[in-house]
Amino acid sequence: MGMSIFYGQPDDESSIATIHRALDMGINMIVTSDAYGNGANETLIGKALVGRRNQALVCTKFGNLALAGGGDTGFTGGDPRHVVIACDRSLKRLGVDVIDLYALHRVDVTIPIEETVGAMKRLVEQGKVRHLGLSEAGPETIRRAYAVHPLASLETEYSLWSRDIEGDIMATCRELGMAIMAYSPLGRGFLTGTIKTLDTLGEKDGRRNMPRFKPENIGQNATLIGLMEAMAQAKGITTAQLALAWVHAQGPDLFPIPGTKRVKYLEQNAAAVDVPLSAQDVQTLNQLFPKNVASGTRYPEPAMKSLGI
Repeated sequence: MGMSIFYGQPDDESSIATIHRALDMGINMIVTSDAYGNGANETLIGKALVGRRNQALVCTKFGNLALAGGGDTGFTGGDPRHVVIACDRSLKRLGVDVIDLYALHRVDVTIPIEETVGAMKRLVEQGKVRHLGLSEAGPETIRRAYAVHPLASLETEYSLWSRDIEGDIMATCRELGMAIMAYSPLGRGFLTGTIKTLDTLGEKDGRRNMPRFKPENIGQNATLIGLMEAMAQAKGITTAQLALAWVHAQGPDLFPIPGTKRVKYLEQNAAAVDVPLSAQDVQTLNQLFPKNVASGTRYPEPAMKSLGI
């Protein structure tokens, strides 16, 4: 997402170089959405995958019309008719014959989930899609969707300062054998320790509109990072690597999907998989970052209503 929208000015050349380096390192899952720049990010990934399609698991999403700036199909995001159009457009932009993982980006409350997933199931039957997933769905929706067609994954925000899914959502995924793809595992960059004041962010950085980065919250949240930095320094690793290692330590079914536009940070993030954390380390981090410790919600209030449905 950050390669095309939200985190400052896009740099396609640097982004493509980062994708290529990831593939060279054996990182093979690339996650996008048709909502990221209203298709621009899928197009970017399509360019990066020319001649390298067989090295990548391509995951994209549909149905988040609010983030996409509306929508022009005449249907809501989960309408079966929209599903068909959205998939065909994504295939074309990505330049692929089949999408490895196709997920509903946000649950559409106006359409029964059975109808949306039914349309997605037909895409699998037609050979356009290999596996299905959901994003930011609640336990009941996950179960109802899974009854129509097995789901490979749930993509959801999960990190030291966003532990909302611990409980029913995580338990449901594990009961059904679904992987959890943890987006923003670095707290939208906050857990890297590099963002402690609003001045750190550029004027066009979308995080300026996020509650946790607002002036009334960012200072309080920054105090959490100081304790974490000391622990990382003692281990000879970066704060970001410590945050990612904590996600990895939660189980083999959790896959952090940190975003970056730069090779340097890609390589640092990848190295976190080899960071050993003891049970005591994990307990210490759990105590430093209990549930709901962050000051401010993870999205503005209107967007919060679309989560966990």
